[in-house]
Amino acid sequence: MSGDNSSERRDANAAPPPSDRARLRRKPQRGSYDRAVIDEILDASVIGHVAWVYEGMPYATPTSVWRHGDRLYWHSSAGSRMARTIDGQNASVTVTHLDSLVLARSATNHSVNYRSVIVQGTAHVVEDGEYAGQALEHFIEHLYPGRWAALRPMTENERKATSVMWISMDEASAKIRAAGAMDDEGDETWPTWAGTIPVSVSRGEPAPDAFVPAGMAPPKVRLP
Repeated sequence: MSGDNSSERRDANAAPPPSDRARLRRKPQRGSYDRAVIDEILDASVIGHVAWVYEGMPYATPTSVWRHGDRLYWHSSAGSRMARTIDGQNASVTVTHLDSLVLARSATNHSVNYRSVIVQGTAHVVEDGEYAGQALEHFIEHLYPGRWAALRPMTENERKATSVMWISMDEASAKIRAAGAMDDEGDETWPTWAGTIPVSVSRGEPAPDAFVPAGMAPPKVRLP
């Protein structure tokens, strides 16, 4: 639910939307087209949802995503329907971070604080094997800095079984809510709790498998 009477305002001097398609219509004051803001949200993400169409049916496929330069990448099995059909198709990729639950004094004004990005454009499948390998290296290094060099080299069959896809960052937008409860005027005196409850994702203690040599340190992990 979100009946926010929002007083949020976007900086009038902020970057303009890159296209009319990327322009935020609902609560535009929460939008940002600043690449630094967009990149920060994407770079803190592991999972995104790729929206695409197959035989007239829309799909939103969850998958690992990573940004490198001005492109957002994802991968799947080379035999998947998406990998076989998405090349040259309009698509969009969405990532979202839930930051807190927002409790108001009416059901309608309950909300959540979040950071999200939508990237829209044309999807491309990487056909060049060397390029695909480099993109997968960027994926591993994004999550685990320095790990690629320690891994068994990828075989040709493994690479062929993995499709890498990308979409340009030319049409990207962020939407952020970072505010408290926004009650209707007069609701402040209603005798119930209101405020925010933070939500976060955190890493647990690494659990090595049975074949890790004694004393070997776990890899570095970039994400919280």
